[in-house]
Amino acid sequence: MIAALFAALSAVTIGSIVVAILIVIVILAAFRGSVNIVQQGQVGVVTRLGEYKLIHEPGLAIIMPFIDSLQAVDMREIPVPGDRQDVITKDNVVVTVNATIFTQVVDAKQALFSVKNFDIAIDALARTALRSVIGTMTLDEALSERERINTDVQEQMEVVTDKWGIRISRIEIVEIAPPPQILQALALQKQADQEKRARILQSEGAQQSAMNVAEGDAQAAISAAQGERTAAILRAEGKRQAVILEAEGRAQAIATVYTAITAANPNPTLVAILQLDTLARFADSDNAKIVVPYESAGLLGAAQALRGVLDAAGGGVTTDGAG
Repeated sequence: MIAALFAALSAVTIGSIVVAILIVIVILAAFRGSVNIVQQGQVGVVTRLGEYKLIHEPGLAIIMPFIDSLQAVDMREIPVPGDRQDVITKDNVVVTVNATIFTQVVDAKQALFSVKNFDIAIDALARTALRSVIGTMTLDEALSERERINTDVQEQMEVVTDKWGIRISRIEIVEIAPPPQILQALALQKQADQEKRARILQSEGAQQSAMNVAEGDAQAAISAAQGERTAAILRAEGKRQAVILEAEGRAQAIATVYTAITAANPNPTLVAILQLDTLARFADSDNAKIVVPYESAGLLGAAQALRGVLDAAGGGVTTDGAG
């Protein structure tokens, strides 16, 4: 009897302990489910019985246990590296493309409830947009216009992602790799372009050098002509001044002689003597012939003296008249 009583008491005690433990576990679970910490850079989306309730900002978030649930959504900008994929260009060249997409959730409610697993959806959308954009471009355009590819892909993706509450911040093309044979052809083309540019620059340099030399020669010729012109002007001016001075000297000499002769009031005899003196000077020269002006009135009286002078000189006499 006593043993049965003790057994019953033991069963009741063990059951109470189990119930107490279960109650504690439920309380702890309820506490754990109702008290949450939302980290900085995230928000907590609360749903009640599967229906959207509210959004908690970073910090302590207390919700009702068992009927509410909280899901953290990262609101920071997230780089999403894409996998390498083969894309066909407009001129039917297969290139390998890889891009990194920078996304940011701006509406946590739309990101959770508008699309399932928006990370996978963005990756698939980026692949489709890359194939669509590069498919409209030639290989040369794809290699040289990466900024245009980034812009076009971003515009195509934003048409869809705006409905998901996700913003495409930017897209960076990491790699566009053509096949090896295309790369070799591009290298040869680049080399040919460089050689062409070198020849063009060389010819332009030679042309510019020739133009500079010709311009220098022209300037030198102009300077020489200007110098010669200036020298000729100076020479002509010097000759003119010399002629003027010589004429002025002669005029002054004639005027002086004339004034002296006029002042002396010479008679015909004196004039004849002066003429004979002048003829004597001519006779002393090395000339073989002397031209005597014909002035019969002044020379007839001195003819005998003139003959003696001419005999002494050994020359002939010629008059510019009849005699």
